[in-house]
Amino acid sequence: MKQNIEMVVFDMAGTTVQDKNEVEYCFMKAGDQTGLVTNPEEINSMMGWSKLTVFETLRNKQLAGASATEINFRVNQSYAAFREILEAHYLSAEILPTEGTLEIFEFLKQTNVKIALTTGFYRKVTDIILQRLGWNEGLGENYAGNGLINASVSSDQVKAGRPAPFMVFRAMELCGVNDVRRIIKIGDTPSDLGEGKNAGCHLTLGVTNGTHTKEQLEKYENDGLFESMSSFKHFLENIC
Repeated sequence: MKQNIEMVVFDMAGTTVQDKNEVEYCFMKAGDQTGLVTNPEEINSMMGWSKLTVFETLRNKQLAGASATEINFRVNQSYAAFREILEAHYLSAEILPTEGTLEIFEFLKQTNVKIALTTGFYRKVTDIILQRLGWNEGLGENYAGNGLINASVSSDQVKAGRPAPFMVFRAMELCGVNDVRRIIKIGDTPSDLGEGKNAGCHLTLGVTNGTHTKEQLEKYENDGLFESMSSFKHFLENIC
């Protein structure tokens, strides 16, 4: 049955942009450089969060009982190292869309459904990725436009990143969408699912070939899980 969908809000790394554990690697490398003890499982559990929030969480755990000044210093130290490592990676590494993503974008453009990207990345690295993929064409200074995508929102542009709903709300403002019940949200992490549910989206969906498996995502409230973006496209063709 056709549904009146006005916008689909997509995650970036792991959902629309291939991620072969590069972000996890950058976290681990920054930790090694700054004396922050963590592990891949712990990092993976926080994928999709604001990257600064990840370091705040880890440092508060490691430095329980330390002064706020000490914790803040260590957070900024690790985050600065992470930013340098992450930006260098995305400036030099091959960046590719996930299989099926460009076909979904083309289909949604043809059906006049808006396309928004939200991400736990901060604005600078988001812009690097968009530019290298050519997805920034048509976006204006407020990160909205009529190019391949209609809006881009990063976690440092709102008061709280995922699983808070504010990036979805900002995308609505940028795209002129007034009813959250006409939005589909899709991502590859528990925080993506939380973002969509907290925003009140019509459908909150997951893709299971990114950073989290079906078994990991099905533990969280959702309206459907897809094995790939290609299978998500087949779903969209039946409802849009």
